[in-house]
Amino acid sequence: MNPASLAAHLATLIGAEKVTTTAEILAANSGDKWSASHPPDVVVFAESTGDVAAVLKFASERKIPVTTRGAGFGYVGGCVPIQGGIVLSTARMNKILGMHPEDGVAIVQPGVITGDLQTAAHAVGWEYPPDPASLKDCSIGGNIATNAGGPRCLKYGVTRSYVLGLEVVLASGEILRTGGRLHKNKTGFDLVGLFTGSEGMLGVVTEATLRLIPKPASRAMLAAIFPEFEMAAAAVQAVLNAGHLPSALEITDTFTLDAARKKLGAETFPPGKAHLIVEIDGRPAATLSEIEELHQLLTTLGATFIERAPDEASCERIWKLRREFSFSLRDTGLTKLNEDIVVPRSKLVELVTFARQLEKDAGIPIACFGHAGDGNIHTNLMIRDYEDPEIRARADAALDQLFTWVLANHGAITGEHGVGLAKKPWIRQALGGVSYATHRALKSALDPNGILNPGKFLD
Repeated sequence: MNPASLAAHLATLIGAEKVTTTAEILAANSGDKWSASHPPDVVVFAESTGDVAAVLKFASERKIPVTTRGAGFGYVGGCVPIQGGIVLSTARMNKILGMHPEDGVAIVQPGVITGDLQTAAHAVGWEYPPDPASLKDCSIGGNIATNAGGPRCLKYGVTRSYVLGLEVVLASGEILRTGGRLHKNKTGFDLVGLFTGSEGMLGVVTEATLRLIPKPASRAMLAAIFPEFEMAAAAVQAVLNAGHLPSALEITDTFTLDAARKKLGAETFPPGKAHLIVEIDGRPAATLSEIEELHQLLTTLGATFIERAPDEASCERIWKLRREFSFSLRDTGLTKLNEDIVVPRSKLVELVTFARQLEKDAGIPIACFGHAGDGNIHTNLMIRDYEDPEIRARADAALDQLFTWVLANHGAITGEHGVGLAKKPWIRQALGGVSYATHRALKSALDPNGILNPGKFLD
């Protein structure tokens, strides 16, 4: 079916104002933050569950590819419509349908921006903990699709820990509801877990019931500089071994620090080769006492500078600097291949040692920073002239070495971004034969015509 005819059929189904083939909009919906892109034939801006159901039923009957798109802030090409067809945008489904602190839940549509949900939760004295770095831009639907994480996963867990119920439109156009407002529910299989992290390949989330927690009364932070990365990595384990459970433990290497100093000013971070953030939260008296203990501990572990942030405003100032790290790396003029690999915490130093050797062997700078508390270190290959086929081939070979090392050391190739297109070449190695076949069987059962987000890691 040609694009004009496809658009006309869809306009009849759900309304012309929700369907477009405008070149500018097609281009805007052809990719995410990764390098790949491909234009769809048509973009549909769904405004209701009924719209989504009608589009999927129509597409399934005609075997037309459908790629669901949230805010488009993914890093692995997950919403690239690689086979054209329909991009199904949930951007207009952006209502918070209910804040219910009495039940400890929020009910939202998938297009709600994560930061907006956090603000709404704070307004009623509650908290939605998942906080990806792009929280001001990314949407809840995308967070669910990738099982997104963020700095506070160490204490509070990833998105899956907060999804209590889902409304999902299946490829056939049928509407499935699973879970609900209950914080404990063992009725049937864990379908909520099945769809959370499924990257749009099993169904389209149109409503989510999310768990809220009481907002901690206070928080405090320490930002420490260490002479060597190994010392900062050792401090991570020492903090945990001392009985502390921070809400966040973030580590940063020399390359990233130097890029941040260049972008933000040399005086922003004192001299040193590693930066460590330790955030705690809880009752005011408890945080005051614990931050003092942690300050003394980091001093004994060799920190050469420690900044104390005892309140909300000063904590937010440090987080603002932390969120600048990715932008600082982009400002180097190099292409950043953002790899969100995960290793056991005991392997942090070995990972960075391996990365430094890989850097020398491949001639590619590597910047490491991220969520040290749960082993999710963003290991960024910084590529000059990425469009050069020879350089790209060298980068791909370096990625292969990185992922092979990670898997050999009981790690994972993605902790929060997902697989998408970027990590498709390594998916069988990462999953193993039986697990891969099980994924394919589930996909076949729920999407027998293979229309949902085709071309990704199960094809």
